[in-house]
Amino acid sequence: MRVLIVDDDYYSRSMLHEMLHPYAYCDMAVNGEEAVFAFKRARQEGRNYDLVCMDLVMPDVDGQQALKEIRALEREMGVHPGEETKVIVTTMLDDDRETHDAFFLGGAALYLVKPIDEQKLLGGLVSLGLLAADAVEKSRV
Repeated sequence: MRVLIVDDDYYSRSMLHEMLHPYAYCDMAVNGEEAVFAFKRARQEGRNYDLVCMDLVMPDVDGQQALKEIRALEREMGVHPGEETKVIVTTMLDDDRETHDAFFLGGAALYLVKPIDEQKLLGGLVSLGLLAADAVEKSRV
């Protein structure tokens, strides 16, 4: 599995990397602009991301805008609905409007409030079909 972790906070990026690296190859971006660039480049090189973990509140290009741009890139590249890269929104905001926008306007699959709980994250990956439940169990042993 290939994952793009997008967060302007070093600690948050590092923690997500620590949680995900046993299961995935992880790239990181510090803002939405870097995320869109990395996403586009990976697609062009045939190294598509299976998952993007996207913070919503970032300087310059925020997570909502980056998610819109990523979805537009996928449409331009002929990605069919239902085959888009899975996106987990990670944010400090526990806001109904932000949740609505991320899910319905940006096509996010999951919304996790920071600090991210590792079991919720891994459970989310299992429910999205990105990780087998037995892989999580084996890592706990």
